[in-house]
Amino acid sequence: MPVYAAARSTTMRAFAYDEYGSTNVLTLGEVEKPICGDGEVLVRVEAAAVNPLDWHVLTGVPYIARAMSGLRRPRTGRLGADFAGTIEAVGTGVTRFEPGDEVFGVNNATFAEYLCLPAEGAIAPKPANVSFEQSAAAGLAAVTALQGLRDKGGIRPGHNVLVNGASGGVGTFAVQIAKSFGAEVTAVCGPAKVERARSLGADHVLDYTKADFTQTGRRYDLILDVAFNHAWADYERALQPDGVLVGVGGPKTNRWVGALGRRLRVALAARTGSRKAPIFVASPNKEELLVLRDLIESGRVTPFVERRYPLGELAEAIDYVAQGHAHGKIVVTI
Repeated sequence: MPVYAAARSTTMRAFAYDEYGSTNVLTLGEVEKPICGDGEVLVRVEAAAVNPLDWHVLTGVPYIARAMSGLRRPRTGRLGADFAGTIEAVGTGVTRFEPGDEVFGVNNATFAEYLCLPAEGAIAPKPANVSFEQSAAAGLAAVTALQGLRDKGGIRPGHNVLVNGASGGVGTFAVQIAKSFGAEVTAVCGPAKVERARSLGADHVLDYTKADFTQTGRRYDLILDVAFNHAWADYERALQPDGVLVGVGGPKTNRWVGALGRRLRVALAARTGSRKAPIFVASPNKEELLVLRDLIESGRVTPFVERRYPLGELAEAIDYVAQGHAHGKIVVTI
């Protein structure tokens, strides 16, 4: 049987939606509070970060994503991926955590006062030196940057690494994580975000309104591209002969397959040469979160939160992220 820290209300506030659409379809209401079963933990959510993924899940665009979320209507009607909070209860067999532990991680349905998830899932002790808001920001975006650079990109000390889209959620983590690996980092961003990129530790900063990194004549061992807005021939020109391109974002122009179409075209074009462009999808887990916790507690990575919204203003937060101009992470406080 679950072990409870204290008797509390059986309901909670949570956002839900029962049809695909804009943020107008979101509703905040009282729903049944989850009860953790065997091997699960109940988390009182203190903060949850907003990701571009939330906009895609909410709108059902690109349509290919509906194969998992529901073809005609959303299956769960709940949003959110990143969270930070406090363990309120643990189920039978849980030894990793106990009530009162502060944690962060990645799960579904995080825009709510409570969530229940496996104790062995994508959850880890919260970094002790940062806030709940910063910890919530270090979820999906940070894991994406870490796995993209390390696992798909094969980053090594001394590598010349370029991060295109260095001022957004994934980009701010990618610059810092690449530096922690001993790489020389070039950050590409807009003119209003140049100083922010420098403050993250970038060795070089390119304003994309003044220079195209594929035309400068410099070559990189690894390019992590959040914008993913060039043709393969352009990337080839900017990569070392054995260089690697890792795309983690892309244009929203195709309503059927989204950025996947461009990723597939680039991956196919890269098959015949020595330069590589692997298809990449992040896979959050507890091991990666523990790596990020160590990076944050050591001071090598600092989550940057641009804006904080109260739970009731989730729609405004998602709309802002959907514009694609966020400087760092956007967080909802619960």
